[in-house]
Amino acid sequence: MPTLTPQYLDRQVFREVSEIAGELGVRAFVIGGYVRDCFLGRECKDIDIVVEGSGIDFASAVGRKTGRKVSYFKNFGTAMLRFQGDEIEFVGARRESYRRESRKPIVENGTLEDDQKRRDFTINAMAFSLQKEDFGALVDPFGGIRDLSAGIIRTPLDPDTTYSDDPLRMLRAVRFATKLSTPEISFSIVPESVESMRRMAGRLSILSQERITDELSKMMETAKPSMAFSLLDETGLLPHILPELCALKGVETVDGKGHKDNFAHTLAVLDNVAAVSDSVPLRWAALFHDIGKPASKRFEKGTGWTFHGHDVIGARMVPKIFDRLKLPVETGKYVAKLVRLHLRPIALVDEGVTDSAVRRLLFDAGDDIDDLMTLCNADITSKNPAKVARIRANFDLVVDKLVAVEAKDRIRNFKNPIDGEYIMRLFGIPPGKPIGILKDAVKDAILDGLISNDFAEADAYMRERAAELGLHEK
Repeated sequence: MPTLTPQYLDRQVFREVSEIAGELGVRAFVIGGYVRDCFLGRECKDIDIVVEGSGIDFASAVGRKTGRKVSYFKNFGTAMLRFQGDEIEFVGARRESYRRESRKPIVENGTLEDDQKRRDFTINAMAFSLQKEDFGALVDPFGGIRDLSAGIIRTPLDPDTTYSDDPLRMLRAVRFATKLSTPEISFSIVPESVESMRRMAGRLSILSQERITDELSKMMETAKPSMAFSLLDETGLLPHILPELCALKGVETVDGKGHKDNFAHTLAVLDNVAAVSDSVPLRWAALFHDIGKPASKRFEKGTGWTFHGHDVIGARMVPKIFDRLKLPVETGKYVAKLVRLHLRPIALVDEGVTDSAVRRLLFDAGDDIDDLMTLCNADITSKNPAKVARIRANFDLVVDKLVAVEAKDRIRNFKNPIDGEYIMRLFGIPPGKPIGILKDAVKDAILDGLISNDFAEADAYMRERAAELGLHEK
C-alpha cells in the first residue's frame, strides 16, 4: 500500500490537474524539488508536473480550463503557467540517452519510471501521484525519502553513468549538499559518488562556462558557501574551475616557522561575510581577497613568511578570473577594488590613524567603504583570543575615526570643487598637463587637511599653485 500524502497537495492547481488527467485518460505526477521541499518543510513556488504523454498538450488543456496564459517552450518540450502565485511547469515523461561528447540527451517518450531514472539525485526523483484513485501517493523507487532523512546526496543510478552523461550534475551535487544543510542536519555526498566525481572531473570540459558559473553563483548564495568550496576541493572539481584557489592550500615550514593555510582562512572569511551580508559580490571579494598570496609568498630570515604586495597582485588577477568565469565586468571592478584595499584599514593603526590617512581611505573606497570594512572585519580569523581582541580594538578605532572624519569632511562621495573647465576658463589655457597638476594639488590639499572641502578655500589654494606655475587670471 503506497504512502498517501494528500496534505501536501491542498492547492487548487493540483485538484485541477487531477481532474484534467482523468478526463484525458493520462497519468500526471508532481515531481522533483516541490516534493523534496514538502518533506523538508520548505516553501516552494516552483512546481514541476510530469505527464505520461505530451506535456505541452496537457498544459494547453489546463490553461483552457483555468483561464491561465500558457507559455510554450517547444524546443524543450515544456510549457509553463502561473497559478495563484505558483509557477507550474509541465513536461512529458522522458527516456534519455547520451553521446559521450555532449550533455544534450537524445530524448524519447517514456513512463514515470523512465523519467525518475534520468533524475540527478534520489531526493529529486520522488513524485506525488495526481490520479484520483491514489491522489497524494508517494512514488519513490530509489529511496529518496530515506536519503532525505539521512541527509544524503545519492544518484538514482550508477554515479559514473549519471555524472558522465551530464557532468553538470556533479556541481549540482555540491550545490544541493550545501543549500540543504542546516544546523539541524548536514547533507553529504555518498562516498561512491565522491569517488566517481574524482574520476569524472575532467568531464566538466564539455560544459559551457556559463552553466558552470551559474552553479557557482548559486553556491555563493547559500548560508554557508565555504561548504561548497570544501566539497569542490574534496571531489577534485576545484582545479578545473578555480585553480587559483587550489594554490592557496597547504602550509610550508622553514626554520620551524610556518604560515597559516590560506585556503582554510579564505573559507573562514567567506563564511564570516556570509553571516552578515547577502551580497554575492561582497562574497566574491571575500573568496578572492588573498588570491595574490601564492605569487607574493617569501621567507625572510629572522622575519618568517611574508606576502608583501598580495593585495595589489590579487587585484590584478581578479579581472582575468572574472573574464574566464564570464562574470559581470562591473562586479569584477568592485571585487578588484576591495581586494586592493583590504589591508588598508588595519594598516592605518600601524601608520597612525590620522585624519589625513582616513580621508584618503574614504576617498579611495568611496561608496564601497562599508563593504570594505565588513570584509576587513571578516578577515580577523586568528585562533589566538588575545590577538583577536587586540586587532578588533584597533579595528574599532579605525571605524570610529572613519565616522568622525566623514561627518566633518564629507569625503566619501568626494568631488573636487575645482574642475578642468573652470581652470581653462579662468586662465584662458587649453587642455593640458597644468590642469591635472592643479586639480591634483587641490585634491591632495583637501585630503591632507590643509584646506576644507569648500569651493572658496579650494579656489584660493588653486590660484596660489597656479601662480607658482606661471599662470595668471586672464
